[in-house]
Amino acid sequence: MREVREVMRLHREGCVPMREIARMYGLARSTVRDMIVRFERSGLAWPIPPEISDADVEQRLYGLAGVKPGRRKLAEPDWSVVLREMKRKHVTLQVLWEEYAGEHPDGYRYSRFCDLFRGWEGRLPLTMRQSHAGGEKLFIDYAGDKVPVVVDRLTGEVRDAHIFVAVMGGSSLSFGYATWTEQMGDWIDAHNAAFAYFGGVAHLLVPDNAKVAVIKACLFDPMVNRSYTDMARHYGTAVLPTRPRKPRDKAKVEACVGIVERWLLGRLRNKIFYSLAEVNAAIAECMAQLNDVRVVSQFGKTRRQMFEEIDVPNLLPLPADPWVHAEWKLCRVGLDYHIALERHHYSVPHRFARREVEARFTTRTVEIFLSGERIAVHMRGSSNGHHTTIPEHMPSSHRRYGEWTPAKIREEAARIGPMLSLLIEKIIEGRPHPEQGYRSCLGIIGLQKRFGAERLEAAALRALEIQARNYPSIKSILEKGLDKVPVSKSPERAPGDHANIRGSKYYH
Repeated sequence: MREVREVMRLHREGCVPMREIARMYGLARSTVRDMIVRFERSGLAWPIPPEISDADVEQRLYGLAGVKPGRRKLAEPDWSVVLREMKRKHVTLQVLWEEYAGEHPDGYRYSRFCDLFRGWEGRLPLTMRQSHAGGEKLFIDYAGDKVPVVVDRLTGEVRDAHIFVAVMGGSSLSFGYATWTEQMGDWIDAHNAAFAYFGGVAHLLVPDNAKVAVIKACLFDPMVNRSYTDMARHYGTAVLPTRPRKPRDKAKVEACVGIVERWLLGRLRNKIFYSLAEVNAAIAECMAQLNDVRVVSQFGKTRRQMFEEIDVPNLLPLPADPWVHAEWKLCRVGLDYHIALERHHYSVPHRFARREVEARFTTRTVEIFLSGERIAVHMRGSSNGHHTTIPEHMPSSHRRYGEWTPAKIREEAARIGPMLSLLIEKIIEGRPHPEQGYRSCLGIIGLQKRFGAERLEAAALRALEIQARNYPSIKSILEKGLDKVPVSKSPERAPGDHANIRGSKYYH
């Protein structure tokens, strides 16, 4: 607000020079002169009547703000559309102004466009600034973007990992954790990891109204998932979901999610991960930089320092054991003595094939029960269609076959004798693909049980001499006893007389 009344009082009643008025109010002398001239031209009487406000006086002297006399009115953007577009990913005022300038080349310039938008935005409903006591609330959410993980090195199959984010209300100490899904098992596992990271439990957990946390959203009395409630009771805390469609209730974690996506995902965009463990190791390294190194300019401290001062003294202690969420599923063991669970196959002892069993699985383990007795336990595998097999669960015949490797085949052949070892190498080298010869080699080595190592070595020698390099030929040699018969060599024949042979006399 320009000091029109005071300037005119000093000029009219005090007869103070313009130079002195300018010095007193920190104005340029030209500005004071212009103000006096405008007042004289406005037709206002002195003293100015008290019913005329300062805003009215300024409008009489200078007109409406931002409107120059005689200038045509420019095209006004729809600011509500601008605000809605600003909430979309990667959209800035610069982008929206360029689109506006493309439609209205004679419209507002960029700086004026931004000023008008900020002025319009300032008239929107006010937001309440929230303050959070130390250790009071832990805000929880999942980031919108995901991290690709290669789950099969051979096929290159890629699966997205979801990023769980938790942030302390008092200090803004942030935690990130990768899970395969956003289902209850991974949700509980991520909470356990967060509590271990913070070294304690906040008095309230503040998630949004996701189905994994809230069965039925309600403004006054939301219905929280029973498993989630049991977990909170185990840790001595409580769940306080945000109001439906009110993201500002958890603005702290919404802001943290944005920080994590910019700070974390941008740094991981060019890296290739082959397991969740690798992703979480990279996340922990990035979050350490955010929490322990980066200084919050508003407070002049790192998040870790504020956490130690504000949150740590008020956190609830961790219980002796973390909460373990488990699910049960009724399965039938297949002919291959494996059960299928979440697109992965787990073995049971082969004597239980075709039996109906119960599988109890958590995010880390799979336990298989028959009539209440545990018959197998495995580490949880990823849902990639592969199988996890314990050798002790296999029949002896399957186990022996499964234990045969190319190295072991060569080792066993060398143990029997050098001729058999050479024959095995010839068989493997003579096939288009080495694996095509493995079964034939296994069959030949298996003949030792029936005929003995000495006869098998002799049969290998005869097979090499007659170029017989397959299982049926070796078996036939042994069954017919040809391994005991030396290979007959055809005698060398001297050149005989023939009409077409010139003979030695020809050269005389």
